[in-house]
Amino acid sequence: MIKNIVFDFGGVIAPISRDRAVEAFIRLGLTDADTRLDKYHQTGIFQQLEEGKIDANTFQERLGELCGRKLEWEETKEAWLGFFTGVNPDILTYLEDLRTRYRLFVLSNTNPYVIDWACSSQFSPSGKPLNEYFDKLYLSYKIGYTKPDNHIYDFMIKDASLIPSETLFVDDGPANIEKGKEFGLHTFCSLNGEDWREKLKNILQSLA
Repeated sequence: MIKNIVFDFGGVIAPISRDRAVEAFIRLGLTDADTRLDKYHQTGIFQQLEEGKIDANTFQERLGELCGRKLEWEETKEAWLGFFTGVNPDILTYLEDLRTRYRLFVLSNTNPYVIDWACSSQFSPSGKPLNEYFDKLYLSYKIGYTKPDNHIYDFMIKDASLIPSETLFVDDGPANIEKGKEFGLHTFCSLNGEDWREKLKNILQSLA
C-alpha cells in the first residue's frame, strides 16, 4: 500500500521549457546559453548552484562576468523563471486532495532563485506557496547533490523515514526514475507538462 508520494517539481508540478529559458538567459546577456542549459541536469556554474557548491551571490557574480555586466537578483531570477510555463491549478487542487490520504514530498534539482518564486504567494492563483502543498521539500541546493546521485535519494529516504515499498516517485526524467527504482521506490515517469492526474489515480489503485 502506498503511503507516500514524492514529486519532481520542474516538469511535473510546474511544466518547463528549455527553449524559453535559453531565450531568457540570452536576453540577460548570456550569448552561449544554448550550450549551457539542460532540461534535466545542468553544467558549470548552473550545476554548482543547484548542488549548493556556490551560493546565489557567487553565481550572480560569475554569471555577470559571462554576460559582461553586473546583474541584479530580480533579473537573474526572471531568467531562471524562463524555464517555467505556468502551473495548472487543477493539479494543485489534486495535490490538496492527495495530501488528505498520503504524505507528499518534493525531490527537486533546483536553486534559490526558483524557490524564491515557488515558495511565495506568486506561485499559485490562490496565493498558496509550493511548500504548503507538501509535507517537506527536498531541494538539491540545500542537500548538496542533484538527481540522479545516490546521496540525494538516500538523504530523503532517511530524513522522511520512508519505506520504499510504500512510496511512489513521480518524475519526468528517465535517469531519475531508474535511480528511484534502484532504491526500491515505485515509480511513474510522467511527461513534461502533461495532466498526469488520471494516470496517477490508476497507478495508486493498482498499488492499493
